[in-house]
Amino acid sequence: MPDTSVSYKCPKCGAPLTFLPGHNHVTCEFCDAKISIAEMDALFEKKQEKAVQAAEKKEAEKNTERERSTWDDAETAHMMIQTCSSCGAELVSDGNTMATECAYCGSPNMIPRRFDGMLRPDVIIPFKKTKEEAVAALTEFYKGKRLLPKEFRDENRVKEIQSMYVPFWLFDAHVSADANYRAERSSNRDTGNETITETSHYRCERSGEMTFHGIPVDASVRMDDKYMDSIEPFDYKELVPFSAAYFTGHLADKYDVDVKEALPRADSRLAESASLVLSTSVKDYSNVTPEGTPLIHKEEGNVRYAMLPVWILTTNYKGKSYTFMMNGQTGKVVSSSLPRDKFKERYYPLVPAALVFLITCYIGWLILDW
Repeated sequence: MPDTSVSYKCPKCGAPLTFLPGHNHVTCEFCDAKISIAEMDALFEKKQEKAVQAAEKKEAEKNTERERSTWDDAETAHMMIQTCSSCGAELVSDGNTMATECAYCGSPNMIPRRFDGMLRPDVIIPFKKTKEEAVAALTEFYKGKRLLPKEFRDENRVKEIQSMYVPFWLFDAHVSADANYRAERSSNRDTGNETITETSHYRCERSGEMTFHGIPVDASVRMDDKYMDSIEPFDYKELVPFSAAYFTGHLADKYDVDVKEALPRADSRLAESASLVLSTSVKDYSNVTPEGTPLIHKEEGNVRYAMLPVWILTTNYKGKSYTFMMNGQTGKVVSSSLPRDKFKERYYPLVPAALVFLITCYIGWLILDW
């Protein structure tokens, strides 16, 4: 029976390999061997040549109505699913990656089981920001937040931040849009006895065609859309063809929102952007009001399944979860609302008043003493 297992072990010493952020190769952290992604793919294909002879690889589909490519048995043999016993999140990792806690809810006891299938991504943006950079960003993020409880800051376990590839659908579309606006332009004229304001009214018509590339919609139910919107944009110039080698040493969310489910959100983002472009073209007026809703006609375009890099840490504090995320490519940081120390919140505003009172008393004492 042909060997169908690939664990991405170092060809020199047999130790596990890891894709380190900011590099274009996979590294053996034991003997420091460096293997390019192309070499990894070549080794992978060579080892699995006999096993995949009968398997026909299908191109990643670019249309929402056509069947997309899937993983073959050779690629998935080394993949594992880590299931959170608390929130049910399913995260994909290579066989060498284990999580001690869930990236979403912070619960421990991630239980691994065999990878049981998902669509194969078309493209990926590899991690550029390292764990050290993510920890430093989180530490810096907490600085200056005086109302943050001390125990939350001390017990936040910033070093447990995890790297995770988040699934996204990237939609392309061409649209034609029409919109009308009521606009005003006012001017003042001083007659000497009074000031006269003259207001001219206009009806502005706008229309145009726009092409959108890569409208992002995250494909994870558990990933809060407002977080994903906040850490955008990603630089699509660094999208590369997907290789499972990029998963080594990292987690990947198992997508659970299909293309049709994601399409309404993509349409909403497209409509919002098209409307903004039209409205900002109405310039040099003192007041502009939309007249009805813009008419937008969309022509369906291609869609790609992408994996995008995110550093994530979820901390439980007094029964509530707090989440920190960083764009693993650009370093942009976002966070959920942070807890506030009730004592500090109550008495810190009194500190400036107390200082002013003490300074005033001191100055008064100096004057009296003089």
